[in-house]
Amino acid sequence: MSAAISVPHHTLKESPNSRAIEIGDWVITARTNPISNAGELDSLQANVGGIPLPEMTFGNNSLELKHNASGWQCLFDTEEALKGVKNGELAEGDGGVKVGYADAWLKSRTGPSSELPMPKTVATKPYDWTYTTVYAGHQMSSNPILWQLADLDNPSHTIPLAELTRQDPILFYAEIPLYEDELHDNGSSHILVRIRVMPTCFFILSRFTLRVDNVLFRTYDTRIYHSFTSSLPLVVRETSGWEAPYDWVKRRLPKREDLTPLTDATWVAKVLTEMPSEVSQQAGAGTKWRGLGTRMEVAVLKRPEGDA
Repeated sequence: MSAAISVPHHTLKESPNSRAIEIGDWVITARTNPISNAGELDSLQANVGGIPLPEMTFGNNSLELKHNASGWQCLFDTEEALKGVKNGELAEGDGGVKVGYADAWLKSRTGPSSELPMPKTVATKPYDWTYTTVYAGHQMSSNPILWQLADLDNPSHTIPLAELTRQDPILFYAEIPLYEDELHDNGSSHILVRIRVMPTCFFILSRFTLRVDNVLFRTYDTRIYHSFTSSLPLVVRETSGWEAPYDWVKRRLPKREDLTPLTDATWVAKVLTEMPSEVSQQAGAGTKWRGLGTRMEVAVLKRPEGDA
């Protein structure tokens, strides 16, 4: 039988559109609001370079972390996530995706046997229509931390799954959607940030999930972990990208006739992570997306210079 977990002193605060917890040196605030209105969308679109915005854009949602002792602040928000979407012509490494039937559609209208004239088109600003982003949060403080590659032989430089899967009390939990789009009925693209605060630590999972029907699945995860009990104020961050052809994931359905799991981001991520890394993190779906692979980093929270 495991020992009882001691719950540290903490304070919870709540308003109509935000919830916060103060625990130790930390203040963590989750803001969840309705979809942005027309005026907010116009402003946001200008700020992100003019690309068309996703159908469901939660421009006022965010997760904010503040470490009082060091002054460090980290934020996950919609504007910065969208700034990570490629604005302009896609190049090598951007992971550009064509809809499965796009080439056939074009060929049927321009091939030698086609009697149909091409429809008139209007030039549009090129951008990544899948809204793929490798956004991993951003620092806001004047005392930024320096991320360094983790020492994989150092246990404190890892995210302890055993601790995260224990049945410890959850002192604070939030799910914060940033944006979602149905990709003109060709699939789905969305990013969701989750946070759990437990007596011994906090854990953040920011997950971008892309499904392009009959083409591919793609996931990009950012995990951030901090132990309240460590003698060194260390933050651990893991970023990981996976990708696989649509049919490869579809073959792993529990029931061939039930396609529902294909819309479940958690199930898709599980399938992608269980594939051999040379498949889902190297070959991917052949897009040569630079987000593939896993990177583990750590940073120490230091007091600003001049503080005692």
